Amino acid sequence: MNTGVLLLAHGAPERIEDVPQYLSFVRGGQPVSACVLDEVTSRYARIGGSGPLTRWTRVQAEALQGVLGIPVFFGMRNWHPFIQETMDQVRAAGIGRLACVCLAPQFSELSVGLYMKRASAASEGVDLKWATSYCTEPLLIDAFAERLQGLRGKVLFTAHSLPVPNERYEGEARATASAVAARLGLTDWEFAYQSQGMSGGTWLGPTVESCLDRYAAQGVREVVVAPIGFVCDHVEILYDIDVLFRAYAAERGIALTRPESLNGSATFTAALAEVVKRCGVA
Repeated sequence: MNTGVLLLAHGAPERIEDVPQYLSFVRGGQPVSACVLDEVTSRYARIGGSGPLTRWTRVQAEALQGVLGIPVFFGMRNWHPFIQETMDQVRAAGIGRLACVCLAPQFSELSVGLYMKRASAASEGVDLKWATSYCTEPLLIDAFAERLQGLRGKVLFTAHSLPVPNERYEGEARATASAVAARLGLTDWEFAYQSQGMSGGTWLGPTVESCLDRYAAQGVREVVVAPIGFVCDHVEILYDIDVLFRAYAAERGIALTRPESLNGSATFTAALAEVVKRCGVA
């Protein structure tokens, strides 16, 4: 049986003109308020008008294919190429078994669980083997540690916030942060959540802003925000950290930096290869 790999990601608009349609997909066709549309459009405008997530996902897929020597596909939940579109390509290529890896190392029903449902619904004729989590994969920890090595300041690890409760996700996000800190021998670090949604309700905390407020009161003057819930650049990195948090910190006398995202990291590619091998496909 021919085998392959399917990488799954959230998806992002590649032109600022695509933001309204993208938000419609994110909200499952429900109306998007003018306030939310204006805010999200403004954020994409501040990072150059498009999100690089699709470009980096393609780079990661091509690198993994080079390492494994089998076809590697990628599909998005909220933008092109949609998971259904990619599964049609998988069948056309004669692939009968896929190792499926979400480009989110920590499991949550609201993230990884939704990718699994979309892929399973489109999987007719293809056997899917899932890697549901790889939050402490040693090479993933190495990849994050490599990027963080040598940066100065109090380290604040972050992951994307989700509505509460999300016990498994919270435990896995903190496990990734703890493992990276241990790999580097860090003693001065904490963990917070970023990019809370605009839909209201109670989301996982603490927030990055609340931590920066406390650091300012304590006299901390250098902070490194290290996002360990993300594996490439996109709006939550390029706007939320590089624009929003950096300005918030500067107003409080704090110099904020962050490590380079994993993006094309060869160590991250090796981590993905190990995850795929555990699926019994490569």
